[in-house]
Amino acid sequence: MTASKKIKVGIVGATGYTGLELVKMLVKHPHFELAYIANSEGGTTINRLHPSLNGVCEDIVERADVTVMAERCDLIFLALPHKTAMAYVKPLMEKDVKVVDLSADYRLPQDIYEEFYCPHTDAENLSHVVYGLPELFREEIKSAKLVANPGCFPTSAILGLLPFMEKRVAHTPIIIDAKTGVSGAGKKLSEVTHFVNVNDNLFAYNPLMHRHAPEIAQKLGVSFDEVSFVPHLVPVTRGMLSSIYIQVEDDFDAEAHLRRYYKNDKHVRILAQPVDMKNVAGTNFCDIYVKRKGKVLFITSAIDNLMRGASSQAVVNANLMMGVDETSAIPDIAYVP
Repeated sequence: MTASKKIKVGIVGATGYTGLELVKMLVKHPHFELAYIANSEGGTTINRLHPSLNGVCEDIVERADVTVMAERCDLIFLALPHKTAMAYVKPLMEKDVKVVDLSADYRLPQDIYEEFYCPHTDAENLSHVVYGLPELFREEIKSAKLVANPGCFPTSAILGLLPFMEKRVAHTPIIIDAKTGVSGAGKKLSEVTHFVNVNDNLFAYNPLMHRHAPEIAQKLGVSFDEVSFVPHLVPVTRGMLSSIYIQVEDDFDAEAHLRRYYKNDKHVRILAQPVDMKNVAGTNFCDIYVKRKGKVLFITSAIDNLMRGASSQAVVNANLMMGVDETSAIPDIAYVP
């Protein structure tokens, strides 16, 4: 790639919070040109959808059209709900356009996906998709044409657990108590996320049967029955914190083991004190802390659900797919006072 020639990328699903975060990174990207922005309706501009972009990006938002995407773009980000995304992936693959899919449509085998989501209409592309967790599949992502961007809860949980799976007592419970900000529910209005319900409140939802649990189990190589996952909604805008408990047998220095495991990973930080959500807000970092008491290992990890749990991780994946520095355009300073 020459200095003057930029890689053309597009976003489908620019209306939501993750779409906004993608635009914010891509307009400042040194190697990418944001050549296409679309949603289901079109007929507006991106700064009308997101007034924070006034004077920064005022591009027209078009009605999504696969033919136009293929003409203009080398890679497309699909920031769409499950079921909607797969309708675009198949024709884009046929037109040789690379895709980073932020939905759940390609994260799971067909049978598990259909058990927790809906019938799948593109089983063919499930056979060669790459799961977009760079710490686990970096080399595979580099040569991928289709990447399934991980869910926010699985990203936080998997990154915390991966280093210790070889130390875990086989078949003992993996307990994940996770908290997320309200932005994770998206822009769509609902009684659950209504201010009056969320403010000064804290509650669990879909305990033990949340559809992100099989995604966590599969990538950890364990059965669904071994993962006890309970998500909670907390009255904050953005952020995610997972408190994880497993049983281990070996006598080892857990923090030193964790630091060795992630020594070459730029977006994982190991802390000597418990983590919090504020220090990762607006970044792609995952902060992890571990403490051991006898056979019980406590792991806690924090991410920004809109960034590492969606948009910034998607840009890292696109960077790898297009052969540029994976840190390009990735924010690394948190939103703290």
